[in-house]
Amino acid sequence: MESSFITHPIAPVYDSESRILILGSFPSVKSREAMFFYGHPQNRFWKVVAAVYGENVPMTVPERREFLIRNHIAAWDVIASCRITGSSDASIRDVTANDLSEILEAAPISDIYVNGRTAEKMYRKYTEPVTGRECICLPSTSPANAAWSMERLVEAWSRIRGI
Repeated sequence: MESSFITHPIAPVYDSESRILILGSFPSVKSREAMFFYGHPQNRFWKVVAAVYGENVPMTVPERREFLIRNHIAAWDVIASCRITGSSDASIRDVTANDLSEILEAAPISDIYVNGRTAEKMYRKYTEPVTGRECICLPSTSPANAAWSMERLVEAWSRIRGI
């Protein structure tokens, strides 16, 4: 499969009440098709955050957007554009980072979390020098991170609620 240069097609989700920011690396093919974050049915993000907040798993894009806003979560990705093969984080090249200032200026974000090591690496390289804000790395909810069970993911991700 050949790599393609792709610009991030999904707008960030946040409002003036957002308290935490969760950043992925770059949307998967399935997420780009769905035009929303964590669109691959095997990605455990929505199941994990729903368990953390004691809610039902949001299934539709409107339900997912409402879940984020209701729980004061802003969501976006570190990368604005890159060269990528399919959905492979390992193939990411020629990165341009998203400008987080629109979120950070509009909302009282107390903590920035990244979903997995690739997001962490990209954040530390491209974003932290601009924002001056550190990120907290949580284990990836990707199906590629099979070493982490749902139970372990929920336990690790509980810190987004301050638990």
